[in-house]
Amino acid sequence: MDLKKIIFSATGGTEKVADILIKGLDESAEKIDLLDRNREFSKICLQKDDVCMLAVPSYGGRVPKEAAERIARIKGNGAKAILLVVYGNREYDDTLLELKEVAKKSGFLPVVAVAAVAEHSIMHQFAKGRPDKQDREELLSYVQFIRERIENPKPFKVPGKKPYRAYGKIPLKPQIKRTCNHCGKCAKECPAGAISMGEYIKLDKNLCISCMRCVAVCPRHARKLSPVLLKLASHKLKKVCRKRKKNEIY
Repeated sequence: MDLKKIIFSATGGTEKVADILIKGLDESAEKIDLLDRNREFSKICLQKDDVCMLAVPSYGGRVPKEAAERIARIKGNGAKAILLVVYGNREYDDTLLELKEVAKKSGFLPVVAVAAVAEHSIMHQFAKGRPDKQDREELLSYVQFIRERIENPKPFKVPGKKPYRAYGKIPLKPQIKRTCNHCGKCAKECPAGAISMGEYIKLDKNLCISCMRCVAVCPRHARKLSPVLLKLASHKLKKVCRKRKKNEIY
């Protein structure tokens, strides 16, 4: 199996889940990083005998716009696709359906889909420490079914509905602390190109998708969120994120 990991994982949670499944399949995987806004994805041409894992987080119940646009540029050419959506224990809403449709339009053949939980990328108290031991066991129990679907693809349905949920603007935008030394790593790695370098580091709040990539990669921990807004957002999600959500396979 020539496996490719086509992934958008700004803070690492989606990649943790993807790697558990890949390890369970006893495969190594070539990584195609959807965070790389400078890559020419239109030059990626897959083969019919390729197997790809398309792995994205759920942002407000949708595929991140940047991830969807970059997958759409790839030439799938009938390559089989394992769909993976990772969410922070709220809901993934229309994300799996959207990912399936984006994959099909780009020429992939979706054969199986997984929805899995990882620690929330903004409010870390939700699904803290996940994927944990129980998650790993659940995910590894899916491996045989995934293998069967790769060998014998069948039509399948996933949750979601059209029209998709509207993209909601997330008000949580990382702020710059005084410890910033203008190294530029955040600007280089921002998947949306929302950070510009100059005399000062500037954040375009209209472009920022609140993926927290800049927070995750800053070597001086010089990015933070407004404590007040974070507390308000946490209170809003507390009820819906309280119970442990299960991983699912379709």
